[in-house]
Amino acid sequence: MAVTPARKTSGKRVPSDSKVHLLHADRLFFDDRLHTDAQILVGNVQFSHEGVLMDCDSALYYEATNSFDAFGNVHMNQGDTLLLDSEVLYYNGLDRLARARYDVVLKHGTMTIYTDSLDYDRLYELGYFFEGGRVLDHDNLLTSDWGEYSPPTHKAVFNYNVRLVNPAPPAKPETVLISDTLHYNTETAIAHIVGPSNIENGENHIYSELGYYDTQAKHSHLLDRSILTNNGKRLVGDSVVWNDDTATAEAFGNVVYTDVVGKNMFTGEYCYYEDITGYVMATDSAVAIDYSQQDTMYAHADTIKVFTFNIDTDSTYRVVHAYHHMRAYRRDLQAVCDSLVYDTRDSILVMYQDPILWQQGQQQLGEEIRIFFNGDYIDSVQVLRQALSVEKIDSIHYNQVSGHEMHSYFKDGDLYLSTSEGNVFVNYYPFDEDSIMVEMNHTETSLLKMYVNKNQVDHIWMPSATGIMYPIPLIPTEALYLQNFAWFDYIRPVDRYDIFEWRPKKEGTELKESVRHSAPKQKLSDIKKKRGLEPALTTPPEEEEKPSEPVEGSDNAEGSEQSAEKN
Repeated sequence: MAVTPARKTSGKRVPSDSKVHLLHADRLFFDDRLHTDAQILVGNVQFSHEGVLMDCDSALYYEATNSFDAFGNVHMNQGDTLLLDSEVLYYNGLDRLARARYDVVLKHGTMTIYTDSLDYDRLYELGYFFEGGRVLDHDNLLTSDWGEYSPPTHKAVFNYNVRLVNPAPPAKPETVLISDTLHYNTETAIAHIVGPSNIENGENHIYSELGYYDTQAKHSHLLDRSILTNNGKRLVGDSVVWNDDTATAEAFGNVVYTDVVGKNMFTGEYCYYEDITGYVMATDSAVAIDYSQQDTMYAHADTIKVFTFNIDTDSTYRVVHAYHHMRAYRRDLQAVCDSLVYDTRDSILVMYQDPILWQQGQQQLGEEIRIFFNGDYIDSVQVLRQALSVEKIDSIHYNQVSGHEMHSYFKDGDLYLSTSEGNVFVNYYPFDEDSIMVEMNHTETSLLKMYVNKNQVDHIWMPSATGIMYPIPLIPTEALYLQNFAWFDYIRPVDRYDIFEWRPKKEGTELKESVRHSAPKQKLSDIKKKRGLEPALTTPPEEEEKPSEPVEGSDNAEGSEQSAEKN
């Protein structure tokens, strides 16, 4: 005996007063032994109700309750825009509710739902499945345990074990979105993320709890501290924009970019990232943090960029650019300049335009400073042009060295040799055995080598030099400081938070870049004139007489050879 599903009605629903019409059936009969209140219809059965046509192989028609049960090749057609196929359909004309079972297919526009159990509420124009289903739309495949779809709004809601695959099989999936709750618009093909979700795109992984993914433009806009990860790289921001096709990301607000492999990270209010090239740019309160060495380095600039070369090879290297208003802090090292470049190939950091470097009580400055790293430590420091090194002893006395170029050499982080060359001037305060400062030596030389042991000068070497020694009480005021002396302690970053506070040099203390002239280029005609091989033009070319060709063995020929030999 066939079982009629129980029908539930809600008191809030307004019953339809439209009658379900039986349009056709090959056979119609009653059988009280099978159904006391139903007409039995067999063969090409067709019903209509409020503009909807329904066809099936057979049906039980409950005229009293304005409903029917349809069986076999059931087709429901609503305005040629919504098609519902199934093997069984229970339709209640009073509630306007259709319940389709077994091999259910619902089509509307570009969207198709496949399931075994689907209810379609014609009053609210909602279709929903609750025993698992899959949806094909555009080039997307969505599966979930529960789903709801509204044809008028083209909006779908999916819950429990939601999975979106793009492109749909049999093509190889490029993007997979997994969630427990997902909203999807079949008109725009945009998936709205409203709960914990994971998006896999090649080697890129996105975690988000709020945002949207445009499956046609392959574009994601993710909110609420969404996270993008890729091969040890991690990008987090208040909002993250990701483009599948170009493999690029933009992050806005409280951005944190971390490279676990390179042991560095960036923070700021804006960050741009290219996965294919490894290019990263951070700006707006940008900070580069390098924790690859023993102490962490914090560097701030208006803009920080990282360029990756030979990516995905054994010879990968990176070049970092930072500009402008660069300030850096590390426990044993602080720096300020307009811009810098750091190359990981040879671990060289170059500072440009009014660079200043501090190490403990020592300050170095010049037109350009180069820092060479060796693993966790600084290997050497090179100061080029207008170089000045100052070591503070007290508020009045400073050890000072100036020259054209300086080199400082370190071993395990400790200075052991410092050299200066080119117009070297020195003000140096030696201490006696009781650590009492007794005099100041002022020296002028062409080359200076200072050997240091345990942060104390061990001995000094220089070629011929001129100088004078002043006892401490008799030092003239004008001799206390070298001509280019400057102490920029007010600029020095005091901690990692102070790197944001840009403090320029006081007016008049900025370095004026030395002018370096290139060698003049010589012309071949000038060389010939100088050697007498080509006379200077004193008359126009057309009026100048051509010199006679020397004849072999003549005096003219012999004179030419002698002249050439002399030159």
